[in-house]
Amino acid sequence: MERLGCNHLLSGAQPGRRVALLSAACGAGAVLLLLKRRWHRGERELIANARARRDRSLKSAEEAVEQFKKEHPGTESAVILSLPLEELRRRLREKELSPEAVLYTYTEKALQVTRTVNCATAILPESREQLAQTEQHRDGLLYGVPVSIKDNVGIKGHDSTCGTVQKLEHPEVQDSVVVQVLKKQGAIPFVKTNVPQGLLNYDCSNPIFEQTLNPCNLHKTPGGSSGGEGALIGAGGSILGLGTDIGGSIRIPSSFCGICGFKPTSGRLSARGLASCCYGQKSVLSSVGPMARDTDSLALCMRALLCDHMFALDPTVPPLPFDEQVYASSRPLRVGYYENDGNLMPSPSMSRALRETKVLLEEAGHTLVPFLPPRLDSVLMELGLKGLLADGGTTLLDNLKGGCIDPTLSPQTTVYRMPRLLKRILAVLLKPLYPRMAASFLALNGCRSIPELWKQHKAVQDYHQEFIAEWRKRDLDVLLCPVLGPAYNLGYCGKLTSALSYTAFYNLLNAPAGVVPVSVVSEEDEEELKDYKGNFGDPWDKLFKQAVTGGQGLPVGVQCVALPWQDELCLRFMKEVETLVRNKQDTNKV
Repeated sequence: MERLGCNHLLSGAQPGRRVALLSAACGAGAVLLLLKRRWHRGERELIANARARRDRSLKSAEEAVEQFKKEHPGTESAVILSLPLEELRRRLREKELSPEAVLYTYTEKALQVTRTVNCATAILPESREQLAQTEQHRDGLLYGVPVSIKDNVGIKGHDSTCGTVQKLEHPEVQDSVVVQVLKKQGAIPFVKTNVPQGLLNYDCSNPIFEQTLNPCNLHKTPGGSSGGEGALIGAGGSILGLGTDIGGSIRIPSSFCGICGFKPTSGRLSARGLASCCYGQKSVLSSVGPMARDTDSLALCMRALLCDHMFALDPTVPPLPFDEQVYASSRPLRVGYYENDGNLMPSPSMSRALRETKVLLEEAGHTLVPFLPPRLDSVLMELGLKGLLADGGTTLLDNLKGGCIDPTLSPQTTVYRMPRLLKRILAVLLKPLYPRMAASFLALNGCRSIPELWKQHKAVQDYHQEFIAEWRKRDLDVLLCPVLGPAYNLGYCGKLTSALSYTAFYNLLNAPAGVVPVSVVSEEDEEELKDYKGNFGDPWDKLFKQAVTGGQGLPVGVQCVALPWQDELCLRFMKEVETLVRNKQDTNKV
């Protein structure tokens, strides 16, 4: 009856007057409850509309594929899907294959993969319309190649949701620069892929499109934040994709899904038109970069993007075309390496992958030099985490307001919402028993003033010079180190942000870094994992053991790193590792 009375008072009243009447008639608590309910109804409606748009795009794509198959019954889809990118390009260029056959083949495969792992947020209908213009770009380096695009990389007419309800129904008014360049080079963006809520998480789930699964094992996460890309490419539903990386968001899903991924130096490729939930942060830099089955495909994508068209569209990007000479070089390299960063003890499969790759490089004539970056175990907390969340997580939380928090993100947001004083108290209490966790609570307080933020920026710059000086002292060309793996069981990523040390460190340094799959988890690795204690024996080490348990047969990779702006050298090193591993595998098969 009280509810009916309130509704009666509201009838015919102006919006502002309605709130006043509600306050008088029902009390402030009832007003807040009603507004909250209305907000949640609005949120549910936005989510329902987004899912309906996705479902319509999938259904439309299914119908288009069926129509194409009826009209072209001889299309050899299995052959098309098996071709490496370089061979696919050659056949497209020489008209052995048509762009239509390639697009519809990959669209069909992407639909199949999405039904299994839930990785696509939209199949782009304009990709089919773009076929009519492909001949205008026959000379493009990616002529006729379908390309998948991470959710936050802007495409005209589509939301860049970042997995958040707030960004729904705000479609982009134009393509991002990298998408414009891809189209100019003849590529056909055909699918957008899923991300975690807010992007600052390395799982791949959000309240809008829900959880993406790992195609190698459906009980595992594909990683994130470029998790939809990792899952789609890993399952064969895309031959080339674009992701972004601020703490491992290209490299972790590449590792978890058994593909190659490359994080360029930040600023090497244009970031115009990329959405974010932490604009303005400058300590730990984000990059947009390619993900694919092999290193040559990554290099081809970089070659296509680093062109005059991109430099003209975004004059803030240094006009540095791809250095073919560096990528094609075969000179022996001086390779620094480390197996344990002092923060996260690698899983047995991570360690074994690193050691086996080191041996292969030595046998090939490269010089391997032990090199542990200075103060690596503490720098990531004091400079990286504190800088990334210099505002204490306020900007991210603002982007999540009004919506529910995905379970994969809630462990992080719970800590972000704690009062600073409580975090300091917890740091003091935890320090004697769990020093790593104590350092994390202190770092999550962020910077309390602008002068403190400037000091933090200065400390990051000073560390860059300290790191480079140690690198030069050993006369290194590149660095080999572990990458997080194997893929986690579902539900652990938000509880284990400490495990990002192997990847986020190179965002802090703004160093190009990439991942190459080199092995799979063995039965022996799983047995050895039973005795895993970690570097600290704290709750995080115990959680990591639980997270990677049950990984037999999953892919394991290594990480390759170079100094800032030496992107081609990093790719060349990745290619070397990839070639040596494949040669060994081929030898073992004989």
